[in-house]
Amino acid sequence: MQLILTILIYVVAIEHLGIMSLEMWGNSATQAKAFGMSLDFVRRPEAQVALANQGIYNGMLGLSLIIFQWLLAGHAQLVATAVLLLFIVIVAIYGSCTAKKEILWLQGMPALVTLLVLLTLIV
Repeated sequence: MQLILTILIYVVAIEHLGIMSLEMWGNSATQAKAFGMSLDFVRRPEAQVALANQGIYNGMLGLSLIIFQWLLAGHAQLVATAVLLLFIVIVAIYGSCTAKKEILWLQGMPALVTLLVLLTLIV
């Protein structure tokens, strides 16, 4: 079960690093399609700043998940990882209500499944 959990954690982490890359460095057409926004809107400098800011958050979530696997151990690692996964699930729920419904499935479900597997190890 620990191996499955580790794989799931890395999948969620890599997903968020990928989202960061798209938000910070993706071309406008890809960003518009991925986030359900008009191309004209995404090309605006203000939108690019907002996407890059959002990208930093996603990148830090992904990077933190990876770092926690390397620097922490035992119960502390599980609890810290659970907190981050819970944050991701909450943000995905909010994003699906305010931006695009697919966010819940694309970002929220992998994190929720990983959180449920992790909770089986904590209890």
